Amino acid sequence: MPSTSRHTLYYIHDPMCSWCWGFKPLLQQLEQQLPESVDMKYLLGGLAADSQQAMPDDMKNFLQQTWRSIQLKIPGTPFNFDFWTLCQPRRSTHIACRAVIAARRQHVDYEKQMISAIQQAYYLNARNPSDQKVLTALAIDLKLDTVAFTADLNSPATQEILQQEIHLSQRLGAQGFPSLILVNGEVCSTVALDYNHLAVNLQQIMALI
Repeated sequence: MPSTSRHTLYYIHDPMCSWCWGFKPLLQQLEQQLPESVDMKYLLGGLAADSQQAMPDDMKNFLQQTWRSIQLKIPGTPFNFDFWTLCQPRRSTHIACRAVIAARRQHVDYEKQMISAIQQAYYLNARNPSDQKVLTALAIDLKLDTVAFTADLNSPATQEILQQEIHLSQRLGAQGFPSLILVNGEVCSTVALDYNHLAVNLQQIMALI
């Protein structure tokens, strides 16, 4: 018989991770269909530390190819390639991660709203979430307290929370983003992601509980 104890399913991500963007439609369906015994928690993995340096051409080419690979692997995933000509890309995602934390601090419901806003700005609207002015504009759109948001975005306390989440994701055994890791007591089990078939992910989770 399946256990009746509660389990925690960690979704380990970065709001500027393109594979996380590709997985988003299935993630939303997965959350709706999880058994009641499973609590889902979002955990920021933090892809790249703060940087003001322009992204090297080889990295820009690599990431554009990654977007194309995602479109092949997950048909229908939209990307606006104008980003690469309209913006000055930087390998810097921690500020976007802190924006998620800053939004969450105002209300837990704002966490997913900020993640979605960052993804849409980046992948659909060719805006750079590595820029604080973009994140502040998103906070205004979400009707957050922008004074508190800006203070939290740059505070040592928010950076500490991010570091704690990064360290926890590493301890759980995350090997990349996105990752789904089911925790049952002291046992951590990685769910092998299927980006196109919800049932495959659900079957794995049900087998683990």
